[in-house]
Amino acid sequence: MDGGTEFGRSGEGPRRRALGDFSADRRVVILAGMAIVTGTAASGTAWILLTLIGLVTNLAWYGRFDTALTSLAGATPGPWMVGIPVIGALIVGAMARYGSDKIRGHGIPEAMEAILIGGSRMSPKVALLKPLSSAVAIGTGGPFGAEGPIIVTGGAVGSLFAQFFHLSAAERKTLLVAGAAAGMTAIFGTPVAAVLLAVEVLLFEWRPRSLVPVTVGAVTAACWRPALFGAGPLFPFTDNPALPWWGLPACAALGLACGVISGVLTRALYALEDGFGRLPLHWMWWPALGAVVVGLGGLVEPRALGVGYDVIHDLLSGHMLVGAVVTILLVKAVIWLAALSSGTSGGVLAPLLILGGAVGWLIGLLLPGAHGFWALIGMAAMLGGTLPAPLTGVVFAVEVTGDVAALAPLLAATMTAYAVTVLLLKRSILTEKIARRGQHITREYGIDPYEFTRVEAVMTRTVDTLSAELPLTEALSAIEAGAHHAYPVVDAVDRPVGMVSRSDALRWTAEDQVSDPMEDTLGERVSDADIALVHPGDVVSHALDVMLSAGQGRLPVIDPQSGRLVGLLTRKDLLQVRATVVRAEAERSAFFRRGRNERRAGSGA
Repeated sequence: MDGGTEFGRSGEGPRRRALGDFSADRRVVILAGMAIVTGTAASGTAWILLTLIGLVTNLAWYGRFDTALTSLAGATPGPWMVGIPVIGALIVGAMARYGSDKIRGHGIPEAMEAILIGGSRMSPKVALLKPLSSAVAIGTGGPFGAEGPIIVTGGAVGSLFAQFFHLSAAERKTLLVAGAAAGMTAIFGTPVAAVLLAVEVLLFEWRPRSLVPVTVGAVTAACWRPALFGAGPLFPFTDNPALPWWGLPACAALGLACGVISGVLTRALYALEDGFGRLPLHWMWWPALGAVVVGLGGLVEPRALGVGYDVIHDLLSGHMLVGAVVTILLVKAVIWLAALSSGTSGGVLAPLLILGGAVGWLIGLLLPGAHGFWALIGMAAMLGGTLPAPLTGVVFAVEVTGDVAALAPLLAATMTAYAVTVLLLKRSILTEKIARRGQHITREYGIDPYEFTRVEAVMTRTVDTLSAELPLTEALSAIEAGAHHAYPVVDAVDRPVGMVSRSDALRWTAEDQVSDPMEDTLGERVSDADIALVHPGDVVSHALDVMLSAGQGRLPVIDPQSGRLVGLLTRKDLLQVRATVVRAEAERSAFFRRGRNERRAGSGA
């Protein structure tokens, strides 16, 4: 994937890649073709998941054989309102214990962990058990959406497909994420948001080699969606008010509120998870305890149970009363936190949409325009701030409603929520679990300084060398008396023929291989050795590859035309690149102010 890097006795280690803006090669076309298969399979898996959720919901709550997604608003309150969620949680706990514990939780952290730590390999058990466990958990009243489970299930499908071929870990990651993006697209009809979620949460890079196949997977799912789920936005909405001059600041204020609530929810989730961890029970039983809270919440407000897409629709349409919105907000928050922290199987996107929508709807009572508009702004802000994935939140809200005119308000609110959560929390709701397992993840992307710094900018230009014609005994004495660990060995016209180090000198002395010191020269001793070389115009990342392949800590730098030695690159020199980055981040200067002070000092003199 890195432009045909090869290793061997070429005299210069890895073969140089033609420099350009991107490192993609023709394998991206192969991966794009494989992403079509992955996207198709993930779309079918999404259909199976929603069908299973509908089937379990209808069987458990209404005693009928039907696969349509059904609201639980019509469920009859009673003892079974608590019993059904508990039974479902017991089934999920058993599946996790005796099947795979990777199905616990909402799945996105597990996908991230597989990408970063597991070589992007996911097991067939996850692909099979995650949709089954999620269907049972959600169908029996779990307050989750299907998007988290389909992201990890689609990712597992892509990973399994990739494991049938000779692919690198980076290529497997690409197909894993393509499956995840395709699954999200199939359910929500949001291909652009799915690709942005892949970039902001799963890929950990922005490169054509991964972005193109992931986009192909999402677009493939978008092609299948009309046949599987129907066309058009999932929650159509276009009621935009004519905002006054302070409208966008009001959106930012709503984003501020959502960011604070998001931080509180994240901290509460992991506090509850810690509480479950202190219980003297095996984790298999925790979901059942969380399900008791879910059932009790259902007795208060049945619509807080299950997927809740009907609640999202009503929040956007404005067909709700204040008391109902407050009740759903409180009940949904409590049962979602209790269920998710207990380790059952479910998602986070739909609950965040409901919570954010309820917050926006209520704050919108004080603001101009329809309640549904402010509910939409709250949904995007809560989603983008909690994940945190602000661009995903903005575009997701637009695609799921078809409301392009709301872009500016959405951006103002979501970026404000994002700013609040990154300042309040060191870890997000997605990465805290991974960090607790001892792994560190950074969500910031940047240009690798080693990719654009040239060797000539950091190399040592004054180099101490040893002549190839030097008798070996004199060379050994010079090495012993010298100040350096290793020296380039050069011929009569300053062309490197090898490297010699103190360890070489000690080995030669210990082995007593010098049969005739008067005739044996240093050049004869090193002439058959590989020597790794770089050019002044090479980028430092290439030099690092050469160092690794050759096992050398010092590289002679030669003129590409004459072959003469012009410098030496050491590991210490490579640290200068990092030092430059640190200085750029840490040093602060006010140039105009400094110039004014210098002019004042000059006039006073």
